[in-house]
Amino acid sequence: MKPADIGQLVSAADPKVSPDGRLIAFVVTRVDLEKNRYRSAVWLATADGSAPPYPLTTGEHSDRQPRWSPDGRRLAFTSRRSEEEGVHTLHVAPIGIPGETLTICERPEAIEEPVWSPDGTRIAFASRERTGRYTDGDDERGRPPRRIDRLFSRLDGTGWIIDRPRSVFVVPADGATAPLLVAGGPYEHGGPAWSPDGTRLAVATTRAKDWDLDDISDIHLFDVAAPGGDGRVLTDRSLSHSLPSFSPDGGEIATLAQDTRIVPSHSQVLVTDVETGKQRVLSAQLDRQCAPHPGSRNPLWHDGHLLFSIEDHGSVHVYRVPADGSGEPQLLAGGTRQISGFDLAGGTFAFVASTPTALPELFVRTSDGEERQLTSLGAAFHAAVPVAPPEHFTVPSPAGDGDIDAWVVRPTGVPADARVPVLLSIHGGPMSQYANTWFDEFQLWAGAGYAVVYCNPHGSTGHTDAWCRSIRPPEAPEAPGTGWGGIDADDVLAVLDAALERDPSLDAGRVGVLGGSYGGYLTSWLIGHTDRFVAACSERAVNNVQSLETSSDVAGFFRYEFGASHLDAPELYERLSPISYVRDITTPVLILHSEDDLRCHIEQADQLFVALRLLGKPVEYWRFPQEGHELSRSGSPRHRVQRAEIILDWFGRHLGGERPQISWDHPSRDA
Repeated sequence: MKPADIGQLVSAADPKVSPDGRLIAFVVTRVDLEKNRYRSAVWLATADGSAPPYPLTTGEHSDRQPRWSPDGRRLAFTSRRSEEEGVHTLHVAPIGIPGETLTICERPEAIEEPVWSPDGTRIAFASRERTGRYTDGDDERGRPPRRIDRLFSRLDGTGWIIDRPRSVFVVPADGATAPLLVAGGPYEHGGPAWSPDGTRLAVATTRAKDWDLDDISDIHLFDVAAPGGDGRVLTDRSLSHSLPSFSPDGGEIATLAQDTRIVPSHSQVLVTDVETGKQRVLSAQLDRQCAPHPGSRNPLWHDGHLLFSIEDHGSVHVYRVPADGSGEPQLLAGGTRQISGFDLAGGTFAFVASTPTALPELFVRTSDGEERQLTSLGAAFHAAVPVAPPEHFTVPSPAGDGDIDAWVVRPTGVPADARVPVLLSIHGGPMSQYANTWFDEFQLWAGAGYAVVYCNPHGSTGHTDAWCRSIRPPEAPEAPGTGWGGIDADDVLAVLDAALERDPSLDAGRVGVLGGSYGGYLTSWLIGHTDRFVAACSERAVNNVQSLETSSDVAGFFRYEFGASHLDAPELYERLSPISYVRDITTPVLILHSEDDLRCHIEQADQLFVALRLLGKPVEYWRFPQEGHELSRSGSPRHRVQRAEIILDWFGRHLGGERPQISWDHPSRDA
């Protein structure tokens, strides 16, 4: 794979099965490198495969989030079809009946999480609600200043939210009247779910006093006929809830819930009685994260059971569990793959899955257990771009408490006896996992001649709660561990050593290290504690934990993760910051960061660059304009290509891998 091949990527997502189980609506997203944009269209597929899948929309207007009406004769979806730039739209299209696609409403903010009322007459959705300061024109220089009176006033990829709270609206399905505000600001709301009688909406929100100081969302029940007010609080603030869904009889609500007072904590599937508030946890015995990213959805009620997904040793699987707690969770869809979306209706179970050698495709499993692949969207890409398959192996953790899942991707077309340079790649999070899915970066690095080594060290999901929590600092009053840069650093080095030992073709004298976000943190940390790497790439990294605790969009969050605030334990934050060890860095460092990154503010990159430059250390720094924290996954296609070229050029110069042909303003363009 070459950097320009990013422009050929295509994937399926968000499957939704019609009530009768005959049709599946899903979203197909393609990269348009020439126009530097993404094209997403709503497609339809027959569950029995009797006809080829086909596009319902063209993909010119970012069509997403298909949702079936209760009778299966209409399909709602979101788009940006307005002639006015920046306007978001909600539409309803007839399926199998005469009629035209209707525009139900237009809004200046994104329309998210649309959901039909049980009688099919209304659609609830979430959207940001602009406050009065936005009435003073479109020029920020002419608007009044913002008043900041709480934490979490911004959000990466979204911008300021202090004056744009996420609210819940209801609009008639025929668009006859304007949307009605049901649950509004200044609070944040999400995951609206209708009661079976259509009178109430369950919403995840927090309206407690000083709610920004307490990272807990409760489930509130709002009366649709009498909007406004705080609604009825159903849950008790012992856990933080998200993605509610009513039981078919309306007597219970299922959610994903976690203890946000101790981070990390696995999200669990939990059921709450609507009348009494009594709760039961259904997934704890799995001891796995039940809110994978991507792939989280509200628990799905079906035939007395709840369906949900988990992260497990690099894979994402779907389980089902009796909703009354009478039985244990059972695997419904497994395998060495990542299931990133699923739905079940009319006896048809549909899901989107990817493997390390295949882009995401749509699958279906019928009531007789037969599994069938319905799409081959990535066939042309895979025919043109050879795939380097990973090899899985395990390494005993130096902590002695289990094995580390690890993989190596060896470059294709290289003689078996050839010595190849190595890139040690570290994932972000740290509460995430390298998944058994197709990953463009590993294919890019392997395509340039590198063996790529990666793993899920302590702190990763896909394992137990204890495994995740093991990197909390020793000073944490609850669930103390080694701290960041402790057992997690030991793990990745142990995996690297094991990979080099088991495969003599990997050149131990030409090893580089790279990672983004927390992976950038651990990259910066490692090169401050060892000189074994020839070169490093620290991307969108945490370099100074103390300053990030005030500059990030989630400012104040580290106190949950470290067990103490930066005000009470500044020495802890200093000790865990890679910038504290910058004088010990001798490895040449490539720094990559996005200028609009609100999760890890660009000041984190500035601190590392200025320190290294003042110390006369070898460093190269690239800033990407108008990009956020998710550049490598969802940034502009051209920037994604340029980022890949920068990384390959950097390691090519230092490790001897293949250097790309660069056509834009880069020092190596004419080399």
